[in-house]
Amino acid sequence: MGKKSAGLLVFRQTGGEPRVFLVHPGAPFWKNKDLGAWTIPKGEIEPGADALAEARREFLEETGQEIQGEFIPLGECQQAGGKIVIAWAVKGTVDESALVSNLFEMEWPPRSGHRQSFPEIDRGAWFPLAEAREKINKGQVALLDAFERMLAR
Repeated sequence: MGKKSAGLLVFRQTGGEPRVFLVHPGAPFWKNKDLGAWTIPKGEIEPGADALAEARREFLEETGQEIQGEFIPLGECQQAGGKIVIAWAVKGTVDESALVSNLFEMEWPPRSGHRQSFPEIDRGAWFPLAEAREKINKGQVALLDAFERMLAR
């Protein structure tokens, strides 16, 4: 069975139009990538763990901000590498100018023997749905589809 991640699609209404909050990965590989690079704040979950609790914890770790509200299941999607992402939508407020992400360590440059720390995410932003569809990892577009269906109910 492939790895699973859990995450939150935070949204707000701006002038009657929904906007969603996405984050950009902070590793050097992603530095100059934009379209298809953004993601919902998410993280890996262990088998048997409470997926929603893990999604909320990961959101806090990646943004430094806690989200409260009604968490609406969006289902799951599969990314190109096989990872399954389980997500919930929640109406909320995120201050993108005050993001504080946890760090991870990796060898950089590759095969150099030097280890460096990088933020898990380097920035976050609010996007209208049409723009979010261009920015988000293609494997997560299904979450935006589910979100639109949720709004239509």
